[in-house]
Amino acid sequence: MEEHFTPQEVAKKLKIDMSTVYRWIREGRLKAVKIGHFWRISEAELNRLLKGETE
Repeated sequence: MEEHFTPQEVAKKLKIDMSTVYRWIREGRLKAVKIGHFWRISEAELNRLLKGETE
């Protein structure tokens, strides 16, 4: 099963501010799913960002 990360974890891994992660989610630059009240980003999506593959 694929691992999912919180916006906080993604911000830490990318060394960016958490508000940037939420902005990217709102803008559609970062695909995330909302589970209850919480956003989760898939490992594949994080890897896409780390490789610089933006849409």
